[in-house]
This record gives sequence, C-alpha cells and structure tokens, in this order.
Amino acid sequence: MSLKEDVLRLKKEKNAIILAHYYVDGAVQDVADFVGDSYALAKKAKNTDADIIVFAGVKFMGESAKMLNPEKKVLMPDLNADCPMAHMASKAVIKKMKEEYEDLAVVCYINSTAELKTMADICVTSSNAVKIVRSLPNKNIFFIPDGNLGAYVKKQVPEKNIILNDGYCITHKRVTLKDVEKARKEHPNVPIIVHPECVNEVVEATDFAGSTSELIQYTVDNPNKEFVIGTELGVLHEMQLKSPDKTFYPLTDKLICMNMKKVSLEKVYDCLLNETNEVFVDEEVKVMAEKSLDRMLELAK
Repeated sequence: MSLKEDVLRLKKEKNAIILAHYYVDGAVQDVADFVGDSYALAKKAKNTDADIIVFAGVKFMGESAKMLNPEKKVLMPDLNADCPMAHMASKAVIKKMKEEYEDLAVVCYINSTAELKTMADICVTSSNAVKIVRSLPNKNIFFIPDGNLGAYVKKQVPEKNIILNDGYCITHKRVTLKDVEKARKEHPNVPIIVHPECVNEVVEATDFAGSTSELIQYTVDNPNKEFVIGTELGVLHEMQLKSPDKTFYPLTDKLICMNMKKVSLEKVYDCLLNETNEVFVDEEVKVMAEKSLDRMLELAK
C-alpha cells in the first residue's frame, strides 16, 4: 500500500479531515479533503463534522482552526511551519494607534498570530479585505500586519484613512519590478497576475492582482492559454489541475515559501497516525481572538 493510500485509510478510520493550503506540496494537496486559501479554509474548518482536523499549512492556520473548533482535535504536520509575517505587528503600536485615533478599527489580516487577533476589531483575508474594510463604519483603519496588502486595500478604498503597518510576506517581497519587466520581454502579450502581498510597484505593473483563489479562477475564466504567475509556486498544482490545456510560467523562481514546504506527505501521515502535534490556544486568547474571526465570517457572507 502506498503512503497516499495509507493516509486516505487513516482519514476514514479516525473520522479526520485534511485541509491543505495551495502553497503546500502537490502530494499533500492530492490527499486533502479540501484545498483552498486562508479564507476558504477558515470557513471549511468551521463547518466540518470531523473529529480530527489535520491542517496542512502554517501555524496561524492551525490556531484559527482550533479557535473556530475548540471541541475538535486540530493537528499540524509540522509545528515549526510558521509565517514570519504573522508576528510582524506590535501590541504597543496598536495600543498607541488606538490612543491617537478615536474612530479607529484595527483590521487584522488572518495571516497573524492568535495574540494579534485579540487586538483586532475584525479579521480579513486577501479575498475579502476590500469588501470588509469598505463596509466598516470607521473612518480610520489600522491595517496589520501586512503593509503591502494594506496598500492594495488603501488604493481600492480611498474614502478611508488607512494607516499601514510595516509587516510583509518574506516570499512575495522577493518579487521585483525587474522580474516583471523580464517576464514581459520573455512572454509578450501573456497576462501577468500576482498576489497583493507583492510590493505596490509590482502590483501596479501587472495585469491582475487577487487572492490565491481569485488568481486560480482568473486562469480558468480567461481565454488566454498562457499566464505568468506571481505568487507562491505551490498554486501551480491547482492551476494545472483546473486548466490542463494551459501553460503557466513562474514570474520568478524565488516564489517558494520554505515554511509551507516543511509540510510533507510523510509528516501528514505521522501526525494522523500518532495524533501528534496537537494545536492548543489559551482559553482567554481564544475567546478574544475568536470574536474578530467570527465577525469576519459574518461580514464576508
């Protein structure tokens, strides 16, 4: 029996569900019950009837799944798979902003620690950030932790005073304007699409920016047969599955998240077999952070 078959057998035996982010290895995506971006996975975690959730992603995702499902056992294939950006906001700065601005909403990208979520009024993902920020009654918005996604939202919602944090995705920040210019020369007339976690000058120089799921859908709906992809390269697996007749070129080979790539099929099997690497969230933190997640799920409907 193959490792893949062993994982599928264990899932049934233990009434487990495997949720995988688009950025993990394709072999892990292939055994998952659901593959998605952070928003879709958060919704799926909330609605599952499984006893065990194996979250193939990085630490903040496992925390979110546990907060939304406190009665379920949440396992991570690798507890060391973390997101540096998730830590790139200061509680002291957040407190300072709240003191400076009376009418302030702290909007927290879901790519953040549970502790940061406790300081937020609402969470957002890259797919719903514009919609949610626009719908908030507050004039002043402090967007944490990703300054690049914040800048993207700021451009889309000019009627708000959006204050940016200095956090960033270490993977998407590697993309430069020179990479875009090089791709234009090598692949003329081919759409270049990127994630809004890229720096603003890169986003503005390309043809489309959107969340991971929006980028995938763009390649499905667009009649073009070739695309240049400016996001973590794990997403090419899903793009190729949905559009086998199309060709996808990486904008740069630097778009690899080493943390997501820590998640392997072997680690998925091991954590499911032994029920190890369980995720725990402090009860007080859970109660406070869950409010911002629940509000996101409600407003994003």
